[in-house]
Amino acid sequence: MTGMYTITLQNCAFFARHGVLDEEEFLGQRFFVDAELDVVAGDALENDSIDATVNYGLAFTVIEEIVTGKRRYLIEALALDVAKELCNRFPQIRRAKITVRKPNAPVPGVLDYVQVSIEHFA
Repeated sequence: MTGMYTITLQNCAFFARHGVLDEEEFLGQRFFVDAELDVVAGDALENDSIDATVNYGLAFTVIEEIVTGKRRYLIEALALDVAKELCNRFPQIRRAKITVRKPNAPVPGVLDYVQVSIEHFA
């Protein structure tokens, strides 16, 4: 079977220290990540094979490693690093759209969160 399907990991939550301000590194905060992954089907679906698809448990671990790893000043850079690493680890992924939400963004006003989305094509 050929074709594509999409795997979505929605609202993955991690505590991390990204941001430009010193307080953001010192205090840290929660970040939320969505990953929308377009995957080449191959024969994974017909054979019901976890080995032939993107194991979303492992994909979550990849996201976690990056988000809780080194500090980035920009959540845009963080999203791109997540997208690239998912495509590197899983050759079946053709497009990774990563969204990062930062609820406690340092802005002089009231908002629910700041969000960025990045698309990376493998």
